[in-house]
Parts: sequence; structure tokens; C-alpha cells
Amino acid sequence: MIKKILFSYQNKSQLIIAMIGSFLGFTFLVTSIHYLIRVNEFGEGEEILGNNTMIIQKQINNYSSLKLSKNDFSEREIESIRKEEFTEMLQPILSNNFDVSLQTDSELVPYLRTDVFVQSVDNEFTKIDTNKWKWAPGDEYIPIVLPREFLVMLNTFASAKGIPPISDDLAKSIGFKFTLSSPGKKEMEKVRIVGFTNEVSAILVPSSFMEYGNINFPKDEPAIITQLMLTVKEGRFGDFENYLEKRSLESKENSMIVGKLKSVAGTLFSILIGISVITVFLAGLVLVQYAQLLISRNEYEIRTLLRQGYSPKKIIKSILLYFIKVFAVISGASIIAFSVVKFFIDKLLDKGGIQIDAGFTFLSILAVIFAFGIYTIVNYFNAKRGVLKTL
Repeated sequence: MIKKILFSYQNKSQLIIAMIGSFLGFTFLVTSIHYLIRVNEFGEGEEILGNNTMIIQKQINNYSSLKLSKNDFSEREIESIRKEEFTEMLQPILSNNFDVSLQTDSELVPYLRTDVFVQSVDNEFTKIDTNKWKWAPGDEYIPIVLPREFLVMLNTFASAKGIPPISDDLAKSIGFKFTLSSPGKKEMEKVRIVGFTNEVSAILVPSSFMEYGNINFPKDEPAIITQLMLTVKEGRFGDFENYLEKRSLESKENSMIVGKLKSVAGTLFSILIGISVITVFLAGLVLVQYAQLLISRNEYEIRTLLRQGYSPKKIIKSILLYFIKVFAVISGASIIAFSVVKFFIDKLLDKGGIQIDAGFTFLSILAVIFAFGIYTIVNYFNAKRGVLKTL
């Protein structure tokens, strides 16, 4: 009865326009939030370095080869980079100033021994479990992170010996040994692989082991810093890239590509989120105005219903339920539209070689639920004020 009196004879053109606006805003909003999250997740789980973390070094040129220019960083240069606005965290990468070789120590693979280059950085720059990434003299083994190029080399060597290739999981179970040496002194330590990296060309070790080796097996030459580990602030990748070009610095190409992808895509999706929020807000205002206009036009009918014994709560509830259904239709349609759009976007990204998680993100759906809740609360108080005003 109440629904028929209040809603059956209303001009719904304004309502339809507001619903279309809200539908588009909701769809853009959920899509933008979803892909902003997925873009920032791109590459995670495959790399041990933290998000937006790069290794930088000086470009090698003919002058460097002739030793007419230095390729190491001075304290002054390090402090200068640390003060740049794009820098979130910066730390020199410690390199071994002692002789160290790595050899296999397992019947699963043929014997292989090679001199290696090891480095260490603070754990805050990596995603390695701190419980696994620690070492002290006397421990059973030294945890290491191995460059994938080394595993490729090991598999090539194994194939030449007629041995099946080694997977990541199998490599972690294979025994290795470090041999530390200096004139008149030698020591062997067991090694265990705890991860792999595409970003670092050297074997990564805990800083405690690096300090131990540099103290107990030192070379005559002083240690120099040739690489820095730098975490770039969100949204400042362009400034970072320009700085590298001006200062003749470089980082690994694949890191730069991924960083640029995240920066550009993150900026675009952030802009789209802003536009979507404005669209949803404006469409919401139109819906609120429509509800106010509906109550205003039905003041006589509402007053009559009240005189006939209908309680204000029942009338408010009828108005609220009507708009809850409207919001539910908008939300449901936007999620369905997002699912369709997501299907095609995921296929395009996959064809382009960008593989992201195909699942739905919780925050994107939560954004629709949150907007739905805000609309409902605002409409409730709007209906309550309008109905009580007619008393």
C-alpha cells in the first residue's frame, strides 16, 4: 500500500540517470582498485627483494676500463643519493674482501667447484624470513640466495654429464660448501640455498657471515662499495629514472621495466580511482536529491498515511527498502560488468606477457560494499528527516 502510494506514479527519469551514473562509477571504481592492487603485486613471490627495491651502480665506460674514472661510491655520493626525494631507503651493498669458492657436496649432482662473489644487505630490503636468514660461527650451515643464472649454469653442466636438470626445490635440498681462504689459512662451511633471485648477480649471504669473512680472511686491498640497494618511494619512479640518466648510473633493465610499469599503471589507476569516486559521489547526490524530491512531492500522502495510523518507522522503512533495492541493483550490475571487463583485460595482459593473479581482490569488492553502506545510511537519515518533518 505504502509503496504503491509513494512510488507508483513518480517520474523515474532522474532516478534512471542517477542509477546509470552510479553504475558506471561503481564499475570504474572496482576495476581501478582491483588492477592497482594487482599491478603492485606484479612480480611478488618471484623475487626476494622488497617492493620498488633496485640495485644501482655506475655505468662502465672506456674511462673505467682504463682506470681513468672510478666505479665505486664515495660516502659523499651515498649521502647525496640518500637525501633525494625519491629515496625511501638506501644502503651500500657489502661485498666480500676475501677469497671464497662454492662447491657441490651431494651425490645428486656432479662435482663442481668455482670461485664466487658474495654480497650482503640488511634484511629490511628483502622478503626473506628472518628466522632463516641468520648465521653465527658454529651454525650447521650458511643460508644463501642464489642467482638464477648460477642454477642455469649448473643445469647446463649437469645435462652435459647426462644428469636430469635440477628444479628449484631440489636445488634447495642439495648440499654445497663454501671454502674461505687467505694466505696460510683455509676454512670450509656448509651452505644451504633458501631462495633465488633474478635481480642480483652475486650470491647473497647474511651480513654476519660477510663480517666474519672480511675480518678473518682479509685481503690486502681495502673493500670498496660499487653497488647500492635503493628502495624508491611510491609514485617517484620517474624522478629516480631521470636521476640515473643525469648521473650516469644504471640498474638492471628488467627491474627498470617492472618499476616503470608499476609506476605508470599505478598513476593511471589512481587517477581513474579519483574520477570514479567523484562519479559515485555526484551520482549519489542525485539519488539523495531524488529521495528528497520524492518525499517533498508526497508530503500530503505521507501526512495522510500518518493520520490513518501508519507509524513513521514503517514509512521510513518502506522508503529505505526501496532505495536499498535500487542500490543492490546498481552494485550487482557493476560487479557483473567488472567480471566481464576483468575477463577481457586479464586475457589481454596474459597475451602481453604480464601474468597476474586471476582472482578477485577483497578491497575492490569491499569498496562497492562500503559505498553501498554509505548510500544506505545517508538515505536512512534523509528519509527520517523528511518523514518526521511532515508531522
